[in-house]
Amino acid sequence: MDDYKDISRVNLIVLICNILVCALKIATGHMINSMSMIADGYHSLADVSSNVIGLVAISFAYKPSDEKHPYGHKKIETMVTLVIGVMLVAVCFGVISGAVDRIKNPAIVNANAYSFIVMIITISVNIFVAAYERSKAAQLKSDFLASDSIHTASDVFVSLSVVAGLIFARLGIHLADVAVSIFIVIMIGRAAWGIFSRSTDILVDSAALDEQGVAKLVDSIDGVKSCHKVRTRGREDDIKVDLHVLVNEDLSVLEAHEICDVIEDRLKDAYPGITDVTIHIEPDEKRSKTL
Repeated sequence: MDDYKDISRVNLIVLICNILVCALKIATGHMINSMSMIADGYHSLADVSSNVIGLVAISFAYKPSDEKHPYGHKKIETMVTLVIGVMLVAVCFGVISGAVDRIKNPAIVNANAYSFIVMIITISVNIFVAAYERSKAAQLKSDFLASDSIHTASDVFVSLSVVAGLIFARLGIHLADVAVSIFIVIMIGRAAWGIFSRSTDILVDSAALDEQGVAKLVDSIDGVKSCHKVRTRGREDDIKVDLHVLVNEDLSVLEAHEICDVIEDRLKDAYPGITDVTIHIEPDEKRSKTL
């Protein structure tokens, strides 16, 4: 629950910053007739929406385990990151539509000093937000903050391209505004792909750890003959491990249990994100018969 409060606090700070950035870009974009700045503003509006969704979803994700959900609710946070990805794809289609319309109906961009000042302010805010979220994501092991930091970092490059478009507009090359819009689509799409890739890996239970490394660590523990059938899954802060361990057939149940305790402790020390370890003990004689 402490993590939930910290993540919500970070998300609220980021939400306020994104509202400021969004309002400045969209208002200024309409004022100077810049499609790329308006598109960048709607990109930031997607940030605002994702922060609002995050505040709601995280409140569910950090609920404790219950009878119906013995493994907890943390994957809800991961599922929300997919919503962010979908929103980014929707923004891409919106920008493409606007670019096509601008090509059909060219317009002059009034790139004045005020527009440059606005972009400098918004870029500075985005740099702060991206670094802040990335730092807190690592500290709190939050999928949502990690994916949102990727999204925000892409905003910085997108905004820099808008500045380039404004410079070209000052030079009389107004079609550069359309070219920048297309570049924005590429950057947003790249960010969306990164979010989809990271989130689906977790949701489809891709291996969370180097399973050979896990087996090597367990093999080094006294009393363990060998370790095999290692499986890992889950989020970085909620990793489940399942493995089979071969031990001397003469060990008592108590001695085998003590080895299991050592294995669990060593794994959790080596991989702090592990929250559950399931160990299947096999006697040496049983193993030899199956080989």
